[in-house]
Amino acid sequence: MTGDERQHVERIPGSRRARLTRVEGTLDDSDAEATLRDDEPEPETTDPVVARLRREKPPHYS
Repeated sequence: MTGDERQHVERIPGSRRARLTRVEGTLDDSDAEATLRDDEPEPETTDPVVARLRREKPPHYS
């Protein structure tokens, strides 16, 4: 990123939050969220310990 491609803060009227301007070549918010939600299947494993660890969720995840 060169000096003229800097992000700027945009104030949003009526909101306590602000946002940054988009930089060319980056993902916008909706594209970034879509990549985070994309669940790819985990590779199969023959190790029962690894399989159990992938199935179990910590108590604070519930």
